[in-house]
Amino acid sequence: QVQLVESGGGLVQAGGSLRLSCAVSGSIFSFTAMAWYRQAPGKQRELVASIGSGGSTIYADSVKGRFTISRDGAKNTVFLLMDSLKPEDTAVYYCNARAPIRGYWGQGTQVTVSS
Repeated sequence: QVQLVESGGGLVQAGGSLRLSCAVSGSIFSFTAMAWYRQAPGKQRELVASIGSGGSTIYADSVKGRFTISRDGAKNTVFLLMDSLKPEDTAVYYCNARAPIRGYWGQGTQVTVSS
């Protein structure tokens, strides 16, 4: 059973920074990609950033230049460094592990950015 546990969310003022962590029960390199999604109230879940097994990254246009996804293979952990946070970044952030047949999700961590 694959488990993903997110941490690092919280309340921050606009312009501030947070670093989210996703601890995975297994090798992160066994997955096609690791990703962060977010879901704001009343909105659909959207991709924020992903990192492939080879290290290639993809970012949503809304976070390019502000967010950075990275990983620590030795610790089976994926990170999302979020800088220059805006109120519109407020959402529950979910970690996702993408496998050929299915994906796995964490329980989510709340990020709230005050103006």
